[in-house]
Amino acid sequence: MRILLVEDEPKLARFVRKGLVEQSFQVDVATDGLAGHELARSNPYDVLVIDVNLPKLNGIELIRRLRAESNNTPVLVLTALDRTDDKVSGFEAGADDYLVKPFVFRELLARLRSLHRRGTNSGSSNPLIRVGDLELDVTHKTVSRAGTPISLTSREFQMLQYLMEHTGQVVSKFDIAEHVLNQKAESSTNAVEVYINLLRRKIDKTFPSPLIHTVVGMGYVLRP
Repeated sequence: MRILLVEDEPKLARFVRKGLVEQSFQVDVATDGLAGHELARSNPYDVLVIDVNLPKLNGIELIRRLRAESNNTPVLVLTALDRTDDKVSGFEAGADDYLVKPFVFRELLARLRSLHRRGTNSGSSNPLIRVGDLELDVTHKTVSRAGTPISLTSREFQMLQYLMEHTGQVVSKFDIAEHVLNQKAESSTNAVEVYINLLRRKIDKTFPSPLIHTVVGMGYVLRP
């Protein structure tokens, strides 16, 4: 797995890089947002690990630029900012996961492997899933509704795929947290809510009828 680490704290960058290299990862390090942007544009990475408080270009703006350039490489935000608003900002910018400092290296490793695994293995035997006028192509990682292409981050794509594979079934926040985010903690349900809202903006907001519905006290269901 090839990783880009964008981190301006030298001691932490050395620690993370050393640990990942010992796990046979290839790791490039950038110490500011502009350098990280240039490396991410110029090289094929499996996962990007990006701090928020970076010199020259902060991490949130870096993620926004990459997504605007159709760079859909999975992004893990690694930061000391732990407020819910900070996490929402990261997810809205296009991040796929969020890990707060200080962290246990083993958890970082598990999350990186999860992002990589979910980005390369669809887990579906059907390469093309249709629900009403919504179409998801598992093989080519594309989504469209009524013929209009919709750009999703890696995690948004995984969540939509999970909902479409369970069309007509109510899935709880805990189900989504476990099967999509690969997390079981109750706090993960906040991240699920954020992603559902992001999906609704892209999948439902500009179309005449919503596909993602809330079942109060139970979870969500996707139905035409």
